[in-house]
Amino acid sequence: MSTLTHTTSPAEAPAERTATRATRRRTSPNALLSKGVVNGLLIVAAFYTLMPVSWLLLAATKNDRDLFSTSGFALGDFNLFANLQHVFTFNDGIYLRWFGNSILYSVVGSAASTFLCIATGYAFDKYDFKGKEKLFGAVLGGVLVPTTVIQLPMYLLATKVGIVNTYWALLLPALVNPFGVYLARVFSEGYVPNEVLEAARVDGAGELRTFARISLPMLAPGFMTIFLFSFTASWNNFFGALVMLNDENLYPVNLGLFMWNSVTQQQPEYYSLVITGSLVAVVPLIVAFVCLQRFWRSGLTAGAVK
Repeated sequence: MSTLTHTTSPAEAPAERTATRATRRRTSPNALLSKGVVNGLLIVAAFYTLMPVSWLLLAATKNDRDLFSTSGFALGDFNLFANLQHVFTFNDGIYLRWFGNSILYSVVGSAASTFLCIATGYAFDKYDFKGKEKLFGAVLGGVLVPTTVIQLPMYLLATKVGIVNTYWALLLPALVNPFGVYLARVFSEGYVPNEVLEAARVDGAGELRTFARISLPMLAPGFMTIFLFSFTASWNNFFGALVMLNDENLYPVNLGLFMWNSVTQQQPEYYSLVITGSLVAVVPLIVAFVCLQRFWRSGLTAGAVK
C-alpha cells in the first residue's frame, strides 16, 4: 500500500506563481474600488468632523469686527493672544476658576469612579456569591437609564442631605458608572488569569493584597480606558451642573460658557469670549485622548481573540 503525496516540482513552481499573480490581477480592480470607497468615506467623515473645529479655531483668532464681517472659514487679523488674555482676565479671571472646577470634577471624580468600577467589576468576575448574575443584570440595567431622567431625583436627594450648590453635588453622582462596571468585568476576564490569583493565595497573600499588588497593575489598561470615558462624560456634564449649582464660583467651564452665551444677544462683545473660551475648553479633551490613546486602543481589543 502506498501513500500518494503531492509535491510541487521546481518546474511547476513558476507556473503556480504565474497563476497566483493572474488571480491577483483579476481581483485587483475590485480591491482598488473597495479601497477607494473606504478612503473616500474616511475623507468625508474627517472633513465633517474637523469642519466645526476648524471654524472654532479660525473664529478664535479674529477680533470682533472680523468675526462678523468675514466668512467663518476665512482668515482675519490675527488676534488670538489678545482674545486669550481677554478670556483669562475678564471678571477677575472667573474663567480660570471655571476651568479649575472642571479639572477638579473631571479628574478627581473620574479617578474615584474608575477605581470603584474596577473593584466592582473585579469582584463580579472573580468571586462567586448568591445572586451575582441577577445583581450584575441590575447594574447593567442602569446603563439603559438616561442621565437626564435621574437628575431630578438626584437633586431631591442632594437637597435632603444638604450638598446642593457644593462641589459634592457633582462629585458624588459621578462615582456611579454602570457601564464602567461592565467594562471592568470584561477587562478582568481578559487580563487577570485565575491561575495567578490561585498562586498568590497559595503563597499566603490576602484578597486585598492580591487585588492591590497583582490584579490592579494587570488592569491598568482597563483603568485608563474607563478613566478616559469617565473624564469625557464629566467634562461634558452640563445638565447635572445646571441643576445642582447656583453659585458661579462653582460652575464648570461648560456652564460658565453657557451663561456668557446667554447674554450675547444683548452684549455682542461676549461672542469672542464664548468662542475663545470654547476653544480652550476643548484642549484638555484632546490632551487626554492623545496621552491615553495607547491604553485606550489596547483596552478596546481586550478579549477580542477569545
